[in-house]
Amino acid sequence: MKKSIFTGSGVAIVTPFTNDGVDFDKLGELIEFQIKEKTDAIVICGTTGEASTMPDSEHISVIGYAVKKVGKRLPVIAGTGSNDTKHAIHLSKKAEEAGADAILSVTPYYNKTTQKGLYEHFKVIADSLSIPVILYNVPSRTNLNINPETVKQLSEIENIVAIKECNLSQVGDIINLCGSGFTVYSGEDGLVVPLMSLGGKGVISVMANIIPRDTHDIAAKYLAGDVDGARKLQLKTLNLIKGLFSEVSPIPVKAAMNLMGMNVGQCRMPLVEISDKNLEFLRSVMKEYGLI
Repeated sequence: MKKSIFTGSGVAIVTPFTNDGVDFDKLGELIEFQIKEKTDAIVICGTTGEASTMPDSEHISVIGYAVKKVGKRLPVIAGTGSNDTKHAIHLSKKAEEAGADAILSVTPYYNKTTQKGLYEHFKVIADSLSIPVILYNVPSRTNLNINPETVKQLSEIENIVAIKECNLSQVGDIINLCGSGFTVYSGEDGLVVPLMSLGGKGVISVMANIIPRDTHDIAAKYLAGDVDGARKLQLKTLNLIKGLFSEVSPIPVKAAMNLMGMNVGQCRMPLVEISDKNLEFLRSVMKEYGLI
């Protein structure tokens, strides 16, 4: 049986930017906040971290900084996906050299590929590494789905150990095909409990940037057998989640963090500031939750 990299809540942490680059001091504060609030893993340079707008040197330096800052207190999972297989291998090797505990690798986007191409893409990435690989299936962003049968094939590769799954309709098939030794994480904050009811082990989360303790507790309660407690806490988050996904992520979550006084700066273009209408909605659901 493959060992889970983590169970519970892995935060897909934002990257705080200045006009000149990354605000590393602020990133350090965010990491310490997450550790204090019981987050179970740090996912650095993912979609929420805006890795797609980072040049390689910056991307690799942010991974290295996170690894050093965390100091083995939690697993650090580095986003290293690309629609260019050679580029994904390069970033993944650099993440391993920097000390990342695992990588998160997204399905190729724009040029896409076939199911056979997906298998070969992820296989050659995994074969280039000794650290674990988490697949990332997010069809809404890539317009490409990893079919359950392909996940099954990939799960037979020794260091492909998990998937962050955003296509919840196929979670049951993945777990039936791959068995309990292959870990499934929710990629949807509003469906953590439903996914865990099918055998998932937690979430890689956007909302954990602002409610890390509650996100951890949803998963922890479920894993401890307190299904009703997990369900009630999940239901509490739903209106907040609507605000956090009222526009393309991470636009709203960065706005929310700034409303909370975290001062994480703005997103990089082509992402722009949240609209006034959605900012007011976000503010209202945050007040309802007790965050501001």
